[in-house]
Amino acid sequence: MCITLNSRNIFRIFKAMIDRLIHSALSSRLADYPVVAVLGARQVGKTMLARSLKIEKPSIYLDLERPSDLTRLSDPELYLGGLQGTLVILDEIQRLPELFPLLRSLVDERRQAGENAGHFLLLGSASPQLLRQGSETLAGRISYIELDPFVLPEIGYDADTISKRWMRGGFPLSFLARSDSAAMKWCSDFLTSYAERYLPEYALRTTPVQLRRLCTMLAHQQACSINLASIGNSLGIDGKTVRSYIDLLEGLYLLRRIPSWNRNAGKRLVKAPKLQWRDSGLVHSLLGLHNLDQVLGHPICGHSWEAFCSEQIISMLPEGASYSYYRTHAGAEVDLVIEFTDGRIHAIEIKRTISPKLRQPFIESMTTIGATQGYFITPSGTSFPLAENVQALSLAEYITKELPGPY
Repeated sequence: MCITLNSRNIFRIFKAMIDRLIHSALSSRLADYPVVAVLGARQVGKTMLARSLKIEKPSIYLDLERPSDLTRLSDPELYLGGLQGTLVILDEIQRLPELFPLLRSLVDERRQAGENAGHFLLLGSASPQLLRQGSETLAGRISYIELDPFVLPEIGYDADTISKRWMRGGFPLSFLARSDSAAMKWCSDFLTSYAERYLPEYALRTTPVQLRRLCTMLAHQQACSINLASIGNSLGIDGKTVRSYIDLLEGLYLLRRIPSWNRNAGKRLVKAPKLQWRDSGLVHSLLGLHNLDQVLGHPICGHSWEAFCSEQIISMLPEGASYSYYRTHAGAEVDLVIEFTDGRIHAIEIKRTISPKLRQPFIESMTTIGATQGYFITPSGTSFPLAENVQALSLAEYITKELPGPY
């Protein structure tokens, strides 16, 4: 990947300034599980997180994309078997999924010797579904934890920081770039590396140019339900092929599908999921938007803001909470429906305005989905009531007051 930044200086700043939210949760998981996997998109900060861990036992780091480290694993049983009492960090584990059966054997062997936790830390850029062998082989022995791009509790809630995070995205090298244009160049190079190097490794039958076109088309439809057949016709491929590409991009933590709320509500509901890029910087790069003024003047602005806010909220949901969206064919909709394990249901409408207007279809939608509270998420400003159980408040206030956090 071509990076126009001084990555050494950026990572020094990153390490000094930003404490990742999952740091303490990762330490706790390593104290409870023999294998912990930190998953997330490439360049999201997994390696820096792993190297910043402070644990009581010694650790060794192996990058499975480095030839010298792969040479050490030419006889993995001999090498890993001799590291008892050491936390072994295996980066880019999707490169060697054949290691999973050996890891299972070593874990069981060490359990019999009284060592129950903290044997292996796996870092990967593919979801458990793409690492299906690991999910099956290490069942009961592995805990998964996801690392997102920067979220607001990690970087701050002031207006300038939120605008910068929305514009540049949350990848460390993009968010901490010297300028918006440098950030967008990084995002463009990041996408090029995926299209030309990483995605072909998953046997995609497409060209980098065609894949980039697909990514751009999906950016134009950010936070919308999409027609696979229509996209396929534009690219000269069938809808099933488009679905397979989207499945892969989702499995690599680049896209998110938000399912439709689907109950027997007696209404004609839109059932297609909404699709959105998980990082707003990638969207703006794909659309050729190089600064905030260009984003604010582009038709994608509202959808980009909606996806940014929903990603921040979803990243901060407590364990067990689920999310969806609600829309009827008559036009009534709720951007985000959050269902908590304690029975609370939040109906969330996201608007890039500080003076939202409550309309009757939203009230009716709340009744249909059984929402206990409605929220209109605004960019900034103080909270105020719109109705008895509907409140307007800023994104920062909703996260800090209504969400206990994921860990």
